[in-house]
Amino acid sequence: MLNLKSIHKHLLLGDWLVLLLAALLVCLSFLSLWQNAPAAKVQISLADKVYATYSLNQAREIHVRGPLGEAVIQIAKGKARFAKSPCSSQYCVHQGWLSKAGQVAICIPNQISLALVGEAKPYDTLNY
Repeated sequence: MLNLKSIHKHLLLGDWLVLLLAALLVCLSFLSLWQNAPAAKVQISLADKVYATYSLNQAREIHVRGPLGEAVIQIAKGKARFAKSPCSSQYCVHQGWLSKAGQVAICIPNQISLALVGEAKPYDTLNY
């Protein structure tokens, strides 16, 4: 069984410095890579192609026809959402309003997605 006191006695000054630097690096990475910036545009994709990009500054309703039928995307007050979708699960509609850069709502059965884009491209673990 591990005894914490014996481990503590075996840690040298260099070990403590490595642990401290690692913790500092994690904190700095988190602060620099985790962005919570407001979005400027919404990019709508149909299948794997960009369908259209709209500014979030102008209220509008966009009708996009996918393989299952027509989905309705609303833009208002710097936010966007799926207002209506022909899919049975309605997960995309339940995502609600998106307002931060990097947020995404996807209707997989209808092959329509919307992604909010900010001024700077955010760090994305899926593309890393």
